[in-house]
Amino acid sequence: MQVTIDKNSGYCFGVEFAIKMAEDEMENKEPLYCLGDIVHNDMEVKRLSEKGLVVIDREQLQELSNCKVLIRAHGEPPETYKLAIENNIELIDASCPVVLKLQNRIKNSFDKEDNIYIYGKHGHAEVIGLLGQTNNKAVVFQDISELDIPNLPKNITLYSQTTKSTDKFYEINEILRENGITVNTNDTICRQVSNRDKELRKFAEKFDKIVFVSGTKSSNGKVLYNVCKEKNPNTHFVSNADQIESDWFVLGNSVGICGATSTPLWLMEQVRERILTF
Repeated sequence: MQVTIDKNSGYCFGVEFAIKMAEDEMENKEPLYCLGDIVHNDMEVKRLSEKGLVVIDREQLQELSNCKVLIRAHGEPPETYKLAIENNIELIDASCPVVLKLQNRIKNSFDKEDNIYIYGKHGHAEVIGLLGQTNNKAVVFQDISELDIPNLPKNITLYSQTTKSTDKFYEINEILRENGITVNTNDTICRQVSNRDKELRKFAEKFDKIVFVSGTKSSNGKVLYNVCKEKNPNTHFVSNADQIESDWFVLGNSVGICGATSTPLWLMEQVRERILTF
């Protein structure tokens, strides 16, 4: 069989940067905590935990002092930095530059007393950090149907979580404007992530079978898997090489392997090697 790994799949810049920072810090052989999973991929989290990275939640952070804590690519709200100063915690800040730029823009809008609306996933780590820039006063919505459009302010400032769909974002803009709302639009979507769906549509069409590799916790993974499945019904979702089944393939098949922005290249390579044993 011919098995090809998608050259555009795998870590986005922000995740790659965070993992490199974690690995560099762990070379010092000192304890390193990470606030939340560094990436939504169980296999990568397991690999890094075996190297010494300890994942903690916000409650556990409250109990720590005199230690090092990694801030992952999603970024954090201001109160995390305030707590770190109070508890003498050294923050290893791996916040994605795209996310930091967005946080600053939202903070500036909040200081100007704008009516801030954020298109994003409720409870997502990045969104928590964005909300923190507004003292949790901004309105977050996952779908336009959540908004009571007739009662919205006549002037709003609109932002988006960096990983949302650009098409959907501009569709929301259009609906709001059609309803007489003046929208100060801030397109802060990361193109490295948002363009993945277009690239994957082209990739999925080229092969007899597609194996999509992603962690089950990855929102990005679920979306991109469905993109592949839509273009190629012979698409299979796996989180690791052991989940691959030989009866998915027949001799002579062309197989494409791709993944989410949280899927490491080494994991896709393991999947490729497994398929080549059939």
